[in-house]
Amino acid sequence: MIIIFYIISGLLLLFLGAELLVKGSSAIAVRFGISHLVVGLTIVAFGTSAPELVISLKAAVTGSGDISLGNVIGSNISNIGLILGMSALIHPLHVQLQTIRFDVPFMLISSIIFIFFSLGLQLDRIEGIVLFVGFIFFVVFNIRSINKEKKKEVIKKIGNSPSTPHIGLGKYFLQIGIGLILLNFGSNFLIKGSVQTAHLLGVSEAFVGLTIIALGTSLPELATSVIASWKGEMDIAVGNIIGSNIFNILCVLGISSVICPIQGVNIKILDMLFMLGLSVLIFPLMKTDFTLKRWEGALLLGVYVLYILLLLPI
Repeated sequence: MIIIFYIISGLLLLFLGAELLVKGSSAIAVRFGISHLVVGLTIVAFGTSAPELVISLKAAVTGSGDISLGNVIGSNISNIGLILGMSALIHPLHVQLQTIRFDVPFMLISSIIFIFFSLGLQLDRIEGIVLFVGFIFFVVFNIRSINKEKKKEVIKKIGNSPSTPHIGLGKYFLQIGIGLILLNFGSNFLIKGSVQTAHLLGVSEAFVGLTIIALGTSLPELATSVIASWKGEMDIAVGNIIGSNIFNILCVLGISSVICPIQGVNIKILDMLFMLGLSVLIFPLMKTDFTLKRWEGALLLGVYVLYILLLLPI
């Protein structure tokens, strides 16, 4: 019973913490005139990936490298296969040219670099620095390119309400603070419960990281993208997933391996190939009519189900 309590409590705290973090971060970004597309690709995407960051960092520091790597790989697979697939099933997703030209290719390149670094089943500090530098480049490029297109709109908003960014910011910083605290407690509970589950069931920590933890830490992305799709907010639904996957690889694993080199001895090349394969698959699907259609969402869901079935210890 205590294991179930740890897992359920951990997932709940992670979800609530990420929710507060996203709300606070998004509100502050909008108050300072940052465009909604930038918010979707960066603030919201990175905020919903906060559980992955906390989990992978703590797992790496405590020597559970399989959980650290498995969490990111499994989360990226579920982000595209499960979440983007479900979102497209609910409502066909229109894709911006910016996403096709830069964001998806950048995610592909990041995945390839990560797989190359991980062939030795370890990420060292130098490799972590390379990944994190790539993350900084991604953020800077997106902010500059997208805000350039939105420059007139942003200037108009700021010009009409010059003092708006300074009103009520304390509330949003408080949300961010509480969100981070909940994420910390939630990650502790989830890691403890997941490791105990692995030992109890006789499965590897890598399996738990690729499934239970990966799906649990992807709950914020699931909630955000599905609701955004339901409301017709295509940029948020798509940008959240692409941005989250890039954040997971470059920032989560980058920071984690810089602080403590990560070893994932039970992570298989099959897991990495599924992550890369889904990243490759969505490129032609999105490029066709710049729309991810319902049947294409069903295809992504099918690939995800196949992956889970292959993971099951039979």
